[in-house]
Amino acid sequence: MSPLEIVYQDDSLAVIKKPPGLLVHRSPIDRHETRFAVQLLRRQIGQRVWPAHRLDKPTSGLLVFALSAEIARDLSIQFAEREVGKRYLALLRGFCPLSLNIDHPVRVPGDDYAATQGGRTTTQLPARTNLRRLARVELPARVDRYPSSRYSLAELFPTTGRRHQLRRHMKHISHPILGDANYGKGSHNRFFQQQLGCHRLMLACTGLAFRHPVTGDDISLQGSPGSDFLRLAKLLPWQWDAPDSPTGYMDPATALPLHGF
Repeated sequence: MSPLEIVYQDDSLAVIKKPPGLLVHRSPIDRHETRFAVQLLRRQIGQRVWPAHRLDKPTSGLLVFALSAEIARDLSIQFAEREVGKRYLALLRGFCPLSLNIDHPVRVPGDDYAATQGGRTTTQLPARTNLRRLARVELPARVDRYPSSRYSLAELFPTTGRRHQLRRHMKHISHPILGDANYGKGSHNRFFQQQLGCHRLMLACTGLAFRHPVTGDDISLQGSPGSDFLRLAKLLPWQWDAPDSPTGYMDPATALPLHGF
């Protein structure tokens, strides 16, 4: 197996690019899994690590680890106090708005199952996400009831950190993320799998900004969404919305349309 890609490391913390399909740590939901980011990074750098936040198993992108329990506490506070800037890149079904501020509460973890069984779910937490569309594409393929199919490439900026927040919010606005087996639409997921070879959730954390827990310096990190994400993006004839966006495809080194927090 290839080593994890480390995009930043010093004496206090390390930041990796988590591939899709990798759990951050052990979970009772995925008891069959034997590989975890915590374990792999510990072996790779030869010391104990503490995750400062989490990414869903199917989500790829930047993931921060502390190299001591004290640093982990400081970073966890920054995430909890919403002091960390987070940027995600997502491929959505339909033409989403050019910009949108989503303020929609989500149920606390554990209530989803109760809801499917007819139980009451009264406990909700506030959740907010800012959306910015980068590009759109219309494909001459009947996937649903229409003769063509529309999709959007968007940046998502969550200002809260709820479980499955981005995936839930995109479903809430009727623009689910492609490849989302839980909150997406099966016909479009199958189209991307069968016709375009897409077998992942099209969601990646591409930017993080936070205060260094020791030096106090501002740390701003950017990363491409991954080779599989970029491969798919290059296949589609995008119409770009932002004037500073590339024409035709995204380039991981220079042309990826990333913007400030």
